[in-house]
Amino acid sequence: MNEATARRLSALAAISDPVRRSLFDFVSENSEPVSRDQAAAALDMPRATAAFHLDRLVDEGVLEVEFRRLSGKTGPGSGRPSKLYKPGRDDLEVSIPQRQYELAGELLAAAVEEADRSGEAVREVLSRVATETGRRIGAEAGSLEVALENTGYEPRDDSNGGMILTNCPFHRLATSHTDVICHANLGLLQGVADGAGDCEHGILFDPSADHCCVRITRAPD
Repeated sequence: MNEATARRLSALAAISDPVRRSLFDFVSENSEPVSRDQAAAALDMPRATAAFHLDRLVDEGVLEVEFRRLSGKTGPGSGRPSKLYKPGRDDLEVSIPQRQYELAGELLAAAVEEADRSGEAVREVLSRVATETGRRIGAEAGSLEVALENTGYEPRDDSNGGMILTNCPFHRLATSHTDVICHANLGLLQGVADGAGDCEHGILFDPSADHCCVRITRAPD
């Protein structure tokens, strides 16, 4: 399990606590950020209890904090700003095995926009956009193996010095739109290897019902 999925699972575990779930719901249902006092009064719990659980939700990335004087006064004598809580901006989604449908949507949208501007075929643009995105992913990860793990491919060493990708991050889309998604996936992983500076492996299109449509092979000496 990669770090991003572990963080999401930890956040979900935090919300599953009944007290924290009630606090999360209260914060989410308010149009303005709420204070510890407001949350404690609304849910009839001690302020210290509300503060503890609200801060736990902040630590997990479920809530965010801002500081503001509720009185509206400024300057000396206006008092300290209150710590206010609001919902986090990031979506909290967990999929096991890991899926990357948001990434697929970004690739497809970018390809359609560029094809509209250039007049090129969308399929050709999609392959190029996927490769460019893969280079960025590979460069940020620093190695092919880390990039594969982070993106959810679940690589496993084979007996020939290569890797089998046991999970397809685009599984549902690849099932219903196999040719388009699998060739975009090929371009993405070619870009990942390039961006990671990996010269030890080749990227081979090798569709199979048992693993991802791309196989990582050992490059010839």
